[in-house]
Amino acid sequence: MKTRIYLDNAATTKTSKEVVDAMLPYFTEDYGNPSSIYEIGQRSKEAITKAREQIAQVIGAKTEEIYFTAGGSESDNWALKAAFEAYSGKGNHIITTKIEHHAILHTCEYLEKQGARITYLDVDENGLVDLEELQKAICPETILISVMFANNEIGTIEPVKEIGMIAKEHGVLFHTDAVQAFGQVPIDVNEMNIDMLSSSAHKINGPKGIGFLYIRKGVKIRSFVHGGAQERKRRAGTENVPGIVGYGVAAKRAAESMEERTKKERELRDYLIERVLKEVPYVKLNGDPVKRLPNNMNFSFRFIEGESLLIMLDMKGIAGSSGSACTSGSLDPSHVLLAIGLPHEIAHGSLRLTLGEDITKEDLDYTLEQIKEIVGRLRELSPLYEDFVRKQEKQKQ
Repeated sequence: MKTRIYLDNAATTKTSKEVVDAMLPYFTEDYGNPSSIYEIGQRSKEAITKAREQIAQVIGAKTEEIYFTAGGSESDNWALKAAFEAYSGKGNHIITTKIEHHAILHTCEYLEKQGARITYLDVDENGLVDLEELQKAICPETILISVMFANNEIGTIEPVKEIGMIAKEHGVLFHTDAVQAFGQVPIDVNEMNIDMLSSSAHKINGPKGIGFLYIRKGVKIRSFVHGGAQERKRRAGTENVPGIVGYGVAAKRAAESMEERTKKERELRDYLIERVLKEVPYVKLNGDPVKRLPNNMNFSFRFIEGESLLIMLDMKGIAGSSGSACTSGSLDPSHVLLAIGLPHEIAHGSLRLTLGEDITKEDLDYTLEQIKEIVGRLRELSPLYEDFVRKQEKQKQ
């Protein structure tokens, strides 16, 4: 039995030994600046080129269409801000959804202050975008559609290929935040008509602080960071060589293991979902039951607070996350859970568990037993649950 069961892999993952080993020489041996002409610098430059090739192959892109960034949030900011600036001559309208990551939503809020008009699409109870509503939202001033590939909280996978087709038919750019999906589901940017795609290494057993933005050749996007000629003059700054090398290895590793790894994850995911729904009363599965990430489970337990559940699970050696944002200092529940129609009191009692490659069935059995015990204990302390039980008993009489 592990002393720590880590079930928050949507937040970050453990950097694999293979990735760390590949990175180490670029800290202490091949540490040259890639912009230098001497040998030690050129070795760093070659390593960046190799990593760019490794990543491009995973999504069917050209090597020169991969631009390294500091992570998913920067990539999202770059895609939206630069597209708004570059295509302002055509229009100012951007379409997104109400369940996007805050890197998209907060950027949209910023752009609204710069004169952008943003349409925030509703989603259904499973978190899926309505393609007819998307069609209706497009107008002559629409310059960009940004819809996430898969939701980071509830795991729902959006109809990305269909969205890409709609965008292409209307001559509108399509960006997708694929931070949760890259390395977890097959992605082909050409088949799916994706013009820009964001990703981050630390979600696939790579290092933190490194990501990329795929920009289709021909897309008119301005430079995001000024000051040097790096990343084909679009993002200045000395490259994070160890991070880039690590990302390349992590991407290759994730692609090669995807079929077998995600098959195991689906089996474990469905096993725990079935047991939780069967053995814990008054619980709801959030997200689409079929169109969801292989490693994602999100539950709402009635009559409890998610933060209390998280803390008590942590005391039992289990790391998860809550659907509520209270842990970050806000009293508001998750915007995603509210967008799929959950009332505040139920959204507050949510728990997200996301699998990693080291998780076993025995880990999940232990987790389930702790959930059952803790939820039961918390409900005993809940006046809402007490009132609910009393009403139930009256109805039976």
